[in-house]
Amino acid sequence: MTYQGVLKKMMTSNNDVVQYYLDMEADFLNMNQLINKEITLSFVKYECLNCGLEKQIYRQGFCQSCFFETPRAGDWIMRPELSKAHLGVEDRDLEFEKEMQLKPHIVYLANSSNVKVGVTRKAQVPTRWIDQGAHEAIEILEAPNRYLAGITEVALKEHVADKTNWRKMLTNDNEDADLVAVKEQLSQYIPDEAKEYYLKANSEEIHINFPVEKYPEKVKSLNLIKTPTYSGVLKGIKAQYLIFEDNTVFNVRANEGLVVSIEV
Repeated sequence: MTYQGVLKKMMTSNNDVVQYYLDMEADFLNMNQLINKEITLSFVKYECLNCGLEKQIYRQGFCQSCFFETPRAGDWIMRPELSKAHLGVEDRDLEFEKEMQLKPHIVYLANSSNVKVGVTRKAQVPTRWIDQGAHEAIEILEAPNRYLAGITEVALKEHVADKTNWRKMLTNDNEDADLVAVKEQLSQYIPDEAKEYYLKANSEEIHINFPVEKYPEKVKSLNLIKTPTYSGVLKGIKAQYLIFEDNTVFNVRANEGLVVSIEV
């Protein structure tokens, strides 16, 4: 069977093993069911996730003009400390920014390739950890808005990483860490204005299991623009990556805005 649609990040459900779902417009695929099957991915065209036009994707699934105009790509998304909605200050669309920024946010530790600090809206827990390929995570504090979570992340990343080594994550080259101990150690560096939101009583690690039959020994990243058609046996899914038997990996989220066909 052949399915076609514009790529958006896979939806997930954190069961005993993470379940992955891909919305292909007319079809809704449970990607776990495709593991150990040969699939063919083909690039069809571009489709901007904002304007819907067939324009080359610039970043985050948006064409260049939309990337610099849509509030869904404001600087505060990648840098939460730049959030200003709590001050009533508009970046691109104040109503949208209030809706996104003035919600409870979690500052967390996640361990995928290494222990890192991050920020996400509370409603995105544990989705954010799954998307990063974290096999364990813990909440540090719950702030009432994105700004306070952002300045906390800035303070803590002076003492712990804020990036994931995606190659190590995909080869499963990681070690378990005592996140409770790391959390306690980092608590002294939380900014004064955010200290009251520290989750002292909430010190339970969350563990995540990914549906991977075989990890790659050395990853080869698939670029569907340069290689418009690829076939391989799917051996697993981790973070937002499809992992194939020949060590090829395909980052679904990094290819948002590409219309593809999937033949099974």
